Amino acid sequence: MNLFLNDNDCKTDLLPFTATRHVSELRIGILTIREKWKLLLGDHVNFLFTPTEGIDIVEIPANVIPTKDNFLSIIELSKSSKQLPENDTIRFIHFPWNIFQLNDFALRKDFDLLTQNRISAKMHSTNYVVNDKDVFVEEGAALYNCSLNASTGPIYIGKNATIMEGSLIRGPFSLGENSVVKMGSKIYGATTIGPHCIAGGEIKNSILFEYSNKAHDGYLGDSVIGAWCNLGAGTSNSNVKNTGEEVSFQIDLNKKGVKIGNKGGLLMGDYSRSAINTCFNTGSTIGVCCNIFTQGFPKKHLPHFSWGNEKYKLEKAFRDIDNWKKMKNKNITLEEKELLTTLFSTNK
Repeated sequence: MNLFLNDNDCKTDLLPFTATRHVSELRIGILTIREKWKLLLGDHVNFLFTPTEGIDIVEIPANVIPTKDNFLSIIELSKSSKQLPENDTIRFIHFPWNIFQLNDFALRKDFDLLTQNRISAKMHSTNYVVNDKDVFVEEGAALYNCSLNASTGPIYIGKNATIMEGSLIRGPFSLGENSVVKMGSKIYGATTIGPHCIAGGEIKNSILFEYSNKAHDGYLGDSVIGAWCNLGAGTSNSNVKNTGEEVSFQIDLNKKGVKIGNKGGLLMGDYSRSAINTCFNTGSTIGVCCNIFTQGFPKKHLPHFSWGNEKYKLEKAFRDIDNWKKMKNKNITLEEKELLTTLFSTNK
């Protein structure tokens, strides 16, 4: 089977995260959308990101969230209709804030998918666990003297992940492979910490993509943090307005803000970093490769390659990204440089 995961009609509305990735590479729940399809269909599918003449293709919107309950319906409906229905079973990510709004739904579905017919690794007896049937620990994970409360949703601990002592976690929650939750952290559902991340302080209903850090005290709520980001010690965001009014996000300076309800925090694109004690306002959108340091609140909308109140020099941006990647035994790649060069040149 050949699936054409089409993001042509949804990519622009999912900035800043789709400035650096295909829509199907967005993480929601435990897995990315593409990883969900791969797990559901195994080796019986080829993923096409451009249609290929002469090949039978099932075209599927890249922003639909596949689950073990709906994926066959999505495929069959896609064969017969150009537009999939949206209902309680079939959900879409239309805008970046939908990632944290639908993360509870996606976490529960991914937990069922990843753990079906499998047995969790054993946990050390020093941990306090509520509703252990909804806690799944992969091999190599290390956790001691932690509180895991799965009465409010499932908890998934990835391969070789670490939860340090004194951490308090309420589901639904996911900790990715090789990630770390630091001592005394307080994490509420529905929260996803992606692979190779460091998490600490207080976190609620938020998603960190891969290789990002929110390692210190400070609050992160109703937010999405891209890949290779770092929030300096004491960084916090507001997710509720003091007036109690609806929160607005603006993903395009040329368009009006969109009201999303009374809770909304921070959307931060890949490779962006904040200085210590940075305070983000409700409904803040930070572009790709921003270095945020300022007195008072940063602007609620920062374009790509913001460096304080100036614009990053591209070569310096490359050096800084490479420095951060070396801390996790990686280097900036030629592909990343080419992608960021194109983004830089179109971001005048």
